[in-house]
Amino acid sequence: MNNIRFYFFSLLFLIINLFSSCGSDITSIISEDEEPIIYKYGYDESKHIFEEKKVGRGDTFGDILEGQGIDYPEIYKALEKTKNDVDFKMLQRGKPYTLVFTNDSIPSLKAFVYHPTIEGYSMIQLKDSIYGKTFKKERTYKDLSASGNIENSLYLTLEEQGKDPLLTYYLSDIYAWTIDFFRLDKGDKFKVIYTQAYVDDTIPVEITKVKAAYFLHKGVERYAFEYETDSIKGIVEYLDQDAKNLRRAFLQSPIKFGRISSRYNLRRRIALYGNRIRPHRGTDFAAPIGTPILSTANGTVTEVSYTRANGRYVKVKHNNTYTTQYLHMRKANVKVGQFVEQGDVIGFVGVTGYTSGPHVCYRFWKNGREVDPFKQKLPEAKPIKESLKIKYLNDIVLIKSQIDSIIIKNKTSI
Repeated sequence: MNNIRFYFFSLLFLIINLFSSCGSDITSIISEDEEPIIYKYGYDESKHIFEEKKVGRGDTFGDILEGQGIDYPEIYKALEKTKNDVDFKMLQRGKPYTLVFTNDSIPSLKAFVYHPTIEGYSMIQLKDSIYGKTFKKERTYKDLSASGNIENSLYLTLEEQGKDPLLTYYLSDIYAWTIDFFRLDKGDKFKVIYTQAYVDDTIPVEITKVKAAYFLHKGVERYAFEYETDSIKGIVEYLDQDAKNLRRAFLQSPIKFGRISSRYNLRRRIALYGNRIRPHRGTDFAAPIGTPILSTANGTVTEVSYTRANGRYVKVKHNNTYTTQYLHMRKANVKVGQFVEQGDVIGFVGVTGYTSGPHVCYRFWKNGREVDPFKQKLPEAKPIKESLKIKYLNDIVLIKSQIDSIIIKNKTSI
């Protein structure tokens, strides 16, 4: 009988506990109707004050914190403790930062949050436990396309369509050896498929790659497809529809963008010399002062000098056949004997020497004789292996059909 009573009361105790635990679950559900806790930079918004500011001229991390009553020894201690996690040595003028204060009767600075880019932020907590962290937003990627008829310039055509005009720079790199972007014709057509990176799914931050492009320039169709030609070294090239490499031994221009203000002309008349005929054995590319000047091919720097007429200049020997020279620099960026690769910055546009405006005079030697580079049949890059060519032609079938299916419309994004 006693055993029966024991089991009865044990069962009753379990049932009571079961119902009481069910009751606590209901309470937690009801509690969800209360105001949710909202966090900002990891801090409860209801318990903190956030002041949004921008870095002023000459502002430093130390100056900002000292202005909030933090002593230098505390600042130094915080920087030392977090030096491997965050870097606040150079704050950029105009960039936003946030001061996080405790929401007390006498607020005190708890954290400093710096936003150098829209992709993330760095923070340092100054109170309680001192620590630093850098947070980067996750990127998402979308494949997009653009196309159009060029009425004035590629840059403006893209801008009018609401597309990222920085695509111009990517396309100019891809076609740098085959299309003179200073002389695009009205009515030239283009198509491009590219990958755009976003943060928060809506804010574009970077064009990460151009997958395929098409140009109709001077009546000639020019395709470009991104392709890894060497998987071991990770070399990626742009090849055309026939598997020919778009890269050439020489770039078309020593600057990214500008205009040809004067061409190679052995019978040019120059006002500076009383309108007399003075041969011009170079090609002038007008561009703003400070524009980077690029070596048009691999080679070794043989001269970095200054003369009254040429101003500051650099000369590069590419091989036993070709040599180039770049005149009127504001400043050189290389030394004699230095090996430079195609596209390396060797100096900056200036107005040194005999010149009426900022430009670089580009001179070109072939077998020791100055010639017009635009009239030379320059060597092409080495062709890809025949076995890889067959694979490439099969691999581009889909992407080629995609770019071919894009309908070119005036001033309309695709």
